Amino acid sequence: MNKLLVILGPTASGKSDMAVKLALRLRSGRNDFGIKGAEIISADSRQVYKGMDIGSGKVTKKETKGVAHHLLSVANPKTRFTVSQYQKLALKAIKNIQKKGKLPILVGGTSFYIQAVVDGIVIPELKPDWKLRAKLERQPLPELAKRLQTLDPVRASTIDQNNPRRVIRALELVIKLGHPVATLQRKDAGFDTLILGIKKDPAELKKLINKRLLKRLKNNAMINEVKKLRASGLSWKRLEEFGLEYRFVAQYLQNKTSYQEMVNNIQKESEHYAKRQMTWFKREPPSPSGSGEPSKRINWIKNYSQALKVYKKFIKKEEGKPS
Repeated sequence: MNKLLVILGPTASGKSDMAVKLALRLRSGRNDFGIKGAEIISADSRQVYKGMDIGSGKVTKKETKGVAHHLLSVANPKTRFTVSQYQKLALKAIKNIQKKGKLPILVGGTSFYIQAVVDGIVIPELKPDWKLRAKLERQPLPELAKRLQTLDPVRASTIDQNNPRRVIRALELVIKLGHPVATLQRKDAGFDTLILGIKKDPAELKKLINKRLLKRLKNNAMINEVKKLRASGLSWKRLEEFGLEYRFVAQYLQNKTSYQEMVNNIQKESEHYAKRQMTWFKREPPSPSGSGEPSKRINWIKNYSQALKVYKKFIKKEEGKPS
């Protein structure tokens, strides 16, 4: 079996819950599709780090409901974890799951991670150019963001342009490669892939983001997590580089902002992040120019019943059953 199911969508849209529900339908002895179950692979650039659980929305042991999850807490947050590293680990996990006769389910919202696996992007092994990074770090962030927009508009539209590390890394890539990331060579990954995209109304998504935020702030859970990461040896600069919750909680703990400003900033930036994610998803796979028709390979669904309908058709096709 070479099937791969991908579940993507904006932050707080319910991807992890959807993946677990669908995986449970394939548990051994509980389906008639000839598949021995399913295992989930995270495609989230922050969930790969140890100790970053609450702020990254990492699924808890209880929430997994016994479904095996991969690529969670596999890296030390003190070190850089690259797309190339992720790609290698994800492909290995997918192949191992398929060898068991199970369906691998790739779940997340980090667009480059997903594209690296699904499209088999050939990612060159580029060592950090510390001289170039130092030069870029001396320039104002707005100028760097503007330069990235000129050199690689697709990448610029999908990353947090208020995050110096991400902007500088994106610039380093396009400068060293000599062309936009979207034009990287592809190698057929060899998977029969179904991509499900969870689409939420903007107003509903805004409420979901706020509900999640309040849950994470309850009993200072997220603040205590950042304190623990700081105590483990992470610098304030490194914590802020992770963006979203980690950036604003770190700023609050340094007395750079008030508690309410922290809450407002997390909510606002999470909404902006969701918009950037949808920009990429709607245009995926992206064209080098940043334009192009909306993606036709993503099956957009609003709820579990819609997902199940498409999912069943995809699974039954494995055994040559009529759809």
